[in-house]
Amino acid sequence: MLGVVAFRMLQLPPMLGYLVVGIIVGPHTPGFVAENETVRMLSEFGVVFLMFSVGLEFSLTKLKAMRKIVFGLGLSQVSLSILFVMLVCAMAAYFLPQWFSVSWQAGLAMGAALSMSSTAIVSKLLAERMELETDHGRRIFGILLFQDLALVPLLILVPALANNPPNLALTLGLAFGKAVIAMLLLLFVGQKVLSWWLNIVVKRRSQELFMLNLLLITLGAAWITEKAGLSLELGAFIVGMLISETQYKHQVEVDIQSFRDVLLGLFFITIGMLLNVQVVLANWWIVLLLVIGPIAFKFGLIAALARFFGAPMGTSLRTGLALAQAGEFGFVLLNQAGGLHLVDDLFIQVLLASMVLSMFVAPFLIAQSDRIVMKLCSNDWMMQSLALTNIASQTIATDKHVIIAGFGRTGQSIAKLLDDHGIPYHALDLDPERVREAGLAGATVSYGDVSRRESLVAAGIHRAAAMVIAFAETPAAIKVMHFAHELAPELPVIVRSQDGSDFEQLKQAGAAEVVPEALESSMVLALFTIRALGVPTKRVLRIIQNTRKTRYASLRGYFQGSRVEPGEEVQQRLHSVTLPEGAAAIGKTLDDLPLDGLDVEVTAVRRGKAKLELAPGLILQAGDVLVLRGSADSLALAEEVIFA
Repeated sequence: MLGVVAFRMLQLPPMLGYLVVGIIVGPHTPGFVAENETVRMLSEFGVVFLMFSVGLEFSLTKLKAMRKIVFGLGLSQVSLSILFVMLVCAMAAYFLPQWFSVSWQAGLAMGAALSMSSTAIVSKLLAERMELETDHGRRIFGILLFQDLALVPLLILVPALANNPPNLALTLGLAFGKAVIAMLLLLFVGQKVLSWWLNIVVKRRSQELFMLNLLLITLGAAWITEKAGLSLELGAFIVGMLISETQYKHQVEVDIQSFRDVLLGLFFITIGMLLNVQVVLANWWIVLLLVIGPIAFKFGLIAALARFFGAPMGTSLRTGLALAQAGEFGFVLLNQAGGLHLVDDLFIQVLLASMVLSMFVAPFLIAQSDRIVMKLCSNDWMMQSLALTNIASQTIATDKHVIIAGFGRTGQSIAKLLDDHGIPYHALDLDPERVREAGLAGATVSYGDVSRRESLVAAGIHRAAAMVIAFAETPAAIKVMHFAHELAPELPVIVRSQDGSDFEQLKQAGAAEVVPEALESSMVLALFTIRALGVPTKRVLRIIQNTRKTRYASLRGYFQGSRVEPGEEVQQRLHSVTLPEGAAAIGKTLDDLPLDGLDVEVTAVRRGKAKLELAPGLILQAGDVLVLRGSADSLALAEEVIFA
């Protein structure tokens, strides 16, 4: 416990704390806990629930949107990593048979383990650095998503090949045939049974009963796949996928989190317990080589692949640096290889130590990624300078404006209201596609990182009247406020919060106002309700003002109950389309466009810098920008109609 607390205080992932605790209390440290089968079995349940969580987050929509990155960049990274390790093992066995002799199956298992990167570490660090929506952030998570998916067939493949079968094709066919049958049974038969049963359980309105059934279903599916000769993890992954398609997904995420984290922590402790420090110290030079070698190889491979798939050099280098370390699923595969006796125990020890150390290095690599990229790529420095110049050129003549940090749905709503009242603003966002489309539609937005002093200076923070942080990520918001107050101490900063749980923390960090979404929406609902009961509006407004003055004290804290309201998904989106020469819509009026049947609406038309009035007789010209609103599928069809 103390180790985990210490790592949290150092702003490092608690997973590393669990590994250190395992090393300290393990059987290889005299006088501490002896390794036993019960502890190892409990830890395996942690991996089962980790795979359940991966299945729960699995989304076919997300996979389809990122298919080029996932099945292009991700598939290439995992495949080439495995092939490279197999080649190195084969060469070492050929030239140094007295020192190193492993089968190609062992090379496959080790290559699969080393190809994985840590989702837990990378996601936490990128979220803190506000880089989840950046160009390199999307590539990083595309690769991580494929690694998560690749674990499932790898867990099937490695045991099937462990005994060196005489008929390789038949063995693989049987293994994957079993997997397909198990998946079909669980996906098609299990889906109907699961939905029917969960509906019955929920009607009993008992949280304990719901959790017990959730455990039973997860472990039952894991047992089915194990009996089919597959892995426990595969069954848990499939059940997670099934529940992700039901209305109970969000409730399950909350219910499972506590014991999943405990069991997963136990898994990492047992991994640490496997590490023999004396063996590692006796072979320190091999461990060091296996730390530096894989990190350098994965960095170079991922950076080269990202560049090959069209990423700029700076983006490619940042992607490689973020994914150079080992990952939690690597331990799962390495543990499996050790249990199947594919790899010598001594080499398991040094490989395990190198993977743990590479995960310790990861936070420092990501933290220093900007400096490393600028030293390796002068072009990246030039691109950042151009981005800052672009921001400065748009704000140089602006005074008493509002800086909006983040241009998602909330940021865009704020910008529209400010624009309607003639208040100048300038927004910064790290999603290049969003910046491009919003810019075409006439929004004053630039590509820029608000967590950097240079971006804030370029946005005219010294001349600004106020700043709004429109994203609800507390660590990132505190970082932005620190720089904002350092540059402009008197600047009022208004911060968005999700539910008000971080209210005091944000106020202490210097927020002039904190707006908790959940509490504000409840007050607006109360306003309309009380007005409907005949209470005078002035009295209602006075109640709301008093509530805000007391910093929502009377509204903080609530009875959660056994149900968690699922978040509403945004079905409608805006999309900017520029009419090229020869487009079918040119020369037609808005009424002539067959968009009604597609459920798409034209919300604005811009010609140059002018916003045109949406008159029925408005004739469209080449170069006009149409701002469309509708679902993603409808917008795609509308684009075909407009351009065809």
